[in-house]
Amino acid sequence: MSTAPDRKSPLRGLGPWAAKSALETLRDVFGYPAFRGAQAEIIEHICGGGDALVLMPTGGGKSLCYQIPALLRPGCAVVVSPLIALMQDQVDALTQLGIKASCLNSTLDWRQAQAVEQAMFADGLDLVYIAPERLLLDRTLALLDALYEAGKLALFAIDEAHCVSQWGHDFRPEYLQLSALHERYSKVPRIALTATADQATRNEILQRLGLGEARVFLSSFDRPNIRYTVVEKDNAKKQLLGFLAGRQGQAGIVYCLSRKKVEETATWLSQQGYPALPYHAGLPAPERAANQRRFLREEGLIMCATIAFGMGIDKPDVRFVAHLDLPKSIEAYYQETGRAGRDGEPSEAWMAYGMQDVALQHARIAESGAGEGQKILEAQRLTALLAYCEAPRCRRKVLLDYFGEDREACGNCDVCMEPPELWDGTQAAQKALSAIFRTGMRFGVAHLTDILRGKATDKVRQWNHDKLPTFGVGADLDDHAWKSVFRQLAAVGLVHVDMAEHGALQLTDAAREVLKGQRQVQLRRPAMRKSAAPRPRTAASSELAPADETLFQLLRRWRSDTAKAQGVPAYVILHDRTLRELAEARPASRSLLAGITGMGSAKIEHYGEELLALIREAG
Repeated sequence: MSTAPDRKSPLRGLGPWAAKSALETLRDVFGYPAFRGAQAEIIEHICGGGDALVLMPTGGGKSLCYQIPALLRPGCAVVVSPLIALMQDQVDALTQLGIKASCLNSTLDWRQAQAVEQAMFADGLDLVYIAPERLLLDRTLALLDALYEAGKLALFAIDEAHCVSQWGHDFRPEYLQLSALHERYSKVPRIALTATADQATRNEILQRLGLGEARVFLSSFDRPNIRYTVVEKDNAKKQLLGFLAGRQGQAGIVYCLSRKKVEETATWLSQQGYPALPYHAGLPAPERAANQRRFLREEGLIMCATIAFGMGIDKPDVRFVAHLDLPKSIEAYYQETGRAGRDGEPSEAWMAYGMQDVALQHARIAESGAGEGQKILEAQRLTALLAYCEAPRCRRKVLLDYFGEDREACGNCDVCMEPPELWDGTQAAQKALSAIFRTGMRFGVAHLTDILRGKATDKVRQWNHDKLPTFGVGADLDDHAWKSVFRQLAAVGLVHVDMAEHGALQLTDAAREVLKGQRQVQLRRPAMRKSAAPRPRTAASSELAPADETLFQLLRRWRSDTAKAQGVPAYVILHDRTLRELAEARPASRSLLAGITGMGSAKIEHYGEELLALIREAG
């Protein structure tokens, strides 16, 4: 008979941290004064044995929702994560807090793996991180069976739970088999966590992981510290350079669609004085791992990457995420931009896009092996992203509307800060749609623009398009304006870009209403926006007084040296926010150190005397 604790049984007195409440554990171990949002409710639910699906934005504190129950419940918590390359950093961060953690993955030799397994049985570990493919091996399942019978499984945490979605942006086939946890260990609570999932993906997570009775905790998707900016792609490299002006020394990520573009951009940025590294699936694994390690451990590096990079990156001080190409969906965009500003400090999400991006993404959908229904869903998700790019209203509001969350205008995006001018574009739309129709829906934006503006180019004359009724009817708008019109028509679903026809524009059924005068079209005038300059610090990141800034930089150098000596990322030692508070408050004793955010008991024990000495030296 199983000796596993009943899911409803009281837990006090059973676990290694049993004398402490969840709030006491938060303060003493993690150094935070209070829970945020639904954290306390989630932790109570898991500690009581319940299952949960937690949707919380990146940087919102998801990890605490399973780490604290792991300390309060008896036994070892098993954290399922697809991120083998990052597991050791996560373990290092917990070890710094005095938490007994390890990982069980393919990077360990058999002796190391055996030592971890023995520690799990001997109550020597609070948490173990494990990859899903390792979890499902017969040897691992036998280990978990024995732990379950002994009542030594605290909980299962399934991180990056959106990986279970077969048509999502980070699908991992191994995740489909994780429903076995519920079937095999029915008395062990499970918590599935993700930073982004629309309603369809949420339903898929619940169904595929067997979480039918789980409580769903849905936090706000808003990341108020991120400023969103979208620019019309002209000269993307020049535009990126303008965005980066004044941002030397900041860590950031630049996403590109192709591997070739990743490598070219990384080389070019380094030549421009912005140290950059490439990351994509085609790089040799050792080089890819080395670049990721450098990005995490060194300050001020830019990672140029495909979507292969980023999931689970815990680096808190990524100050910007830039897209040189359009992501494939609004969910992918939200998750990728969410890697900026995990520390809550002001950060930027900047993107340049154009019609060629739209064509490439439509081609990707058309060429995929998905069923017709799934292709329609993917096209709808892409259209939602285009609508976000072209919307004349607050970007944050459009973004959050997509996830079912109502928000007022934010005042912290390019649209709010430089509201676009709107105009009745019905006639322009009719001219553009007519040109597409009369040319047989076989030509792209450049050719159609030449026709509308009355340019009798060789190609236009070759096809006798200078004889069309639409030839020259759009001379009142320049090339830039017509490019904007076509892009907006695609964004509102009146035009489809067919990559199989070399980017030809084709009419959708909805275009008929516009051509017949049954529907009006509001358009935004194209804006030649100024390059985004680094914004002034806000109250969330106030300027330090000169003396405090000197101490802050001294503390950062100390942190860098300490991290290098230990072979861990700098943020594992202490976050910038903690160093800033230390520089401003200048605590003079260990007891006062406990009042600084992020200074838990283990960090005070490890670093308290060194920090106090540095503060005293600074006067």
